Amino acid sequence: MNTKLNQKLALSAFCLFLVTGLTACSTTPAADKPGAAPADNKDTATKPAAKTKLTYWTGDRHDADYIKEVIEKFNTTNKDNIEVELVVKTEDFNQAIDLSFSSAETPDIIRVKENTIQTFYKKQYLAPIDSYLTAEQKKNFPAMIDLNSFDGKMYSLPNYGTTMRLIYNVDLFEKAGIKNPPTTLKEMVDTAKKLTEAGKATGSYGFAQNFKSPESALGRSARVIAEVSGYGGFGYDFKTAKFDFSGFKPIIEAFKQMKDDGSTLPGMESLDIDPLRAQFAEGKIGMYMSFSSEPGVYKSQFPAKIKWAAAPVPSIDGSIKGASGFLGGQWLSISSKSTKKDQAWKFINFMYQEEVLQTYHEKGFGISMVPSVIAKAKKPDIGGIEGFLPNKVDGVWPIQPIVNVKGIKYSDAFFKYMLSGGDLNEVITDLNKRYNEALAAGVQAGEFKASPMADFDPAKLGGQFAK
Repeated sequence: MNTKLNQKLALSAFCLFLVTGLTACSTTPAADKPGAAPADNKDTATKPAAKTKLTYWTGDRHDADYIKEVIEKFNTTNKDNIEVELVVKTEDFNQAIDLSFSSAETPDIIRVKENTIQTFYKKQYLAPIDSYLTAEQKKNFPAMIDLNSFDGKMYSLPNYGTTMRLIYNVDLFEKAGIKNPPTTLKEMVDTAKKLTEAGKATGSYGFAQNFKSPESALGRSARVIAEVSGYGGFGYDFKTAKFDFSGFKPIIEAFKQMKDDGSTLPGMESLDIDPLRAQFAEGKIGMYMSFSSEPGVYKSQFPAKIKWAAAPVPSIDGSIKGASGFLGGQWLSISSKSTKKDQAWKFINFMYQEEVLQTYHEKGFGISMVPSVIAKAKKPDIGGIEGFLPNKVDGVWPIQPIVNVKGIKYSDAFFKYMLSGGDLNEVITDLNKRYNEALAAGVQAGEFKASPMADFDPAKLGGQFAK
């Protein structure tokens, strides 16, 4: 009996404990009880979602104000609480990107160009965008697919391209009694001498390039002269899949002749592009070669005090055997290290809207390479752009392999010859040997493929974007 009694008492105590515990754990808020103080709901109120912050790095300065306007519109209208910060790095952009990938401070969006996309891809800086592309985008951006694709994956889409022209001082040409810009190398050398003679009183010279960076200077001048003459602008022969710099011989000889004649601006070897532009705007330079961004430069950055114009670059002998390189076909890419790739694509998608690209073209920041935009866009509203609009000679060359050559680069070797002389044939023989050795090493290492294009005809590249 005592045992049964003890069991009943224990069971009663356990039930009492359950009832008390359930009452104590009731989820009824104290505020719901009569006379209770209002509850503090700070912990349960819905908090605004934190912003997703993205950084976009670019080396472009000429379009920065417009891009800031577009970014501000995106930041204030997107429904995903994304905020983009524009970072403009005009000096040593490539080195800045390299440094960022060796640290933890990498951008989310990277501006890529025809001379960086392959390098950035090889360094694994870029993320493929194939999974984001819609059928409509693939239809609207057909022309530049090959320039943005590596090993079957896409890394960017085009916005604009830049044509290459000879920019000349109309006032100085008139003073020298020269009616037309040169169309051959010989005419260019003779014209530079006449302009220098006519400009003696004002300290003006016939020709200049920004040889503080030989690679940049020759990329704006010798490259395009070679291309319209039928040679690869960076020394690569697509027909044979080999490097051959022999086509540059008459071009570099002409550049050296202008320097030897005293027809080039003194101190040209330490001249950067912006100081060159400033000198041209003041009337101190008769002619130079550069991109279609120059009209914007002389409208706002360095307002020109002279009458100037742009003309097709000369070829070696006056005949056109190739296409003037319409550079471009790339624009925005996603960083491979970004942890916010989906949000980065939402911003990129906004930037690739037809309205944004059309305004970009019409404001004169760059000539559109998107067929649907070209069909609708008005002529860019900026003085001097007429001479840069695409013509039947402009065209896009294929992307060549970028090799890690040992020793001095071709641009430095050519510039050294221009300054000091020597045997140009030996210089070219050495360049061909070293560049082809680097090419073979890259192919063997699987860095790229280099196959001969037996039917390649550079003359057929022209006129791709002319209206």
